[in-house]
Amino acid sequence: MGAAVIPARIQTVRPADVVAKLRVEGVSKVYRRRRQAVTALESVNLHVHEGELVSLVGASGCGKSTLLSIVGGLVEATDGEVRVDGDRVVGPGADRGMVFQGYSLYPWKTVAENVSFGLEVARWPKAKRAERVDELLGVVGLRDVRDALPKELSGGMKQRVAIARALAPEPDLLLLDEPFGALDAQTKLHLHDFLLTVWRQLGATILMVTHDVEEAIYLSSRIYVMSARPGRIAEEIEVPFGTVRGSSIKRDRRFLDLRDELHESIG
Repeated sequence: MGAAVIPARIQTVRPADVVAKLRVEGVSKVYRRRRQAVTALESVNLHVHEGELVSLVGASGCGKSTLLSIVGGLVEATDGEVRVDGDRVVGPGADRGMVFQGYSLYPWKTVAENVSFGLEVARWPKAKRAERVDELLGVVGLRDVRDALPKELSGGMKQRVAIARALAPEPDLLLLDEPFGALDAQTKLHLHDFLLTVWRQLGATILMVTHDVEEAIYLSSRIYVMSARPGRIAEEIEVPFGTVRGSSIKRDRRFLDLRDELHESIG
């Protein structure tokens, strides 16, 4: 598998006090169940700078997806706040695109129509919509199946459509919730390099939840490790690789040591 080259600028880890694209400050989430309070998240702080791809890892049930849903405006935090470009998140918005593990494509719409959906909701002019859809289908390599229905696509192709749809309205932030978790191992490896290519070409800012430690190391600029419930940020790790990511880094001793360290931290 060929190496995916990433611009050096997005490998520079900047301090938290620099203005961040995304800032999560003191976020907690408490659910009320049968007169009991269950704390899913407690005082979570993190930041993502423009052009970074940052991953959240942690044991099942630690609140990774809940935190991503709060950033996406789908779930309301009990305490704390989320800001994108300094603006407080108070609900879903076109400034954040989300991709889930289950694709969530409209089965009655073609590939092109799925990608175009958010643009129609945002009332983009027809000609501009067509231009944007064609551009993104080129980026994700699906121009030749633009008229196909989701049932005619493989799992990997469906996820590429989902990513293109999320990117179509030009969001400030792309949120990925276990995006490759349902795919077979070979397809997953292919889509890792696909995501790096999209990241490079579009300069996207990405926050990704994953349970796959090797996936997090291979793709990320930085990794946040979350503790078990209540979910907190236990550790922030800078991934020690430069501007080239390819399969060879998985044989690098630093990769193997970081993989073992993360597995031990997560338990």
